[in-house]
Amino acid sequence: MSSSQEGRVLAVARDDDHRFSKVPVDAITLLAGVGVEGDAHAGATVKHQSRAGREPAPPNLRQVHLIHAELFDELRTMGFDVPPAGLGENVTTRGVDLLGLPRGTRLHLGGEAVVEVTGLRNPCAQINAYMPGLLKAVSPRDAEGNIVRKTGVMSVVLTGGVVRAGDLIRVELPARPWSALERV
Repeated sequence: MSSSQEGRVLAVARDDDHRFSKVPVDAITLLAGVGVEGDAHAGATVKHQSRAGREPAPPNLRQVHLIHAELFDELRTMGFDVPPAGLGENVTTRGVDLLGLPRGTRLHLGGEAVVEVTGLRNPCAQINAYMPGLLKAVSPRDAEGNIVRKTGVMSVVLTGGVVRAGDLIRVELPARPWSALERV
């Protein structure tokens, strides 16, 4: 994996309520230590409804959700037409192997914003409510029977800034040894 890997922002989205899909917008503003301005999941502590109810004080490692558009391409071949923001992501990317990044990777989005990848998004049953059968398509099992989580990565905002569709994404890998992404 090369730290010179680059990609593009395909779309950005936010939602001020806890709905499954987010609303595509022209631009989002990332706030350091908080997340996407105006998004229901923004905050220094956990905002995800199922997690906050159990333990409201843990740090929010899920401030910004990114999904690779290549997943949507793959799903389309299986008969699922999922648009950007359809799976609740804030940033839809193209050209970056998000699932192959090590924990702690920094993604420079546009000219200012920097997020740090904290882990994999854990697909939930709401995905089947959105499109029946989709959960199995985005969380298949490998040869050993382990779930392969394909629904993108979660991150925290290190440096705030405005992010728009078309912005360049520059990948900055952490120092070795690398830690594989786990669900957060």
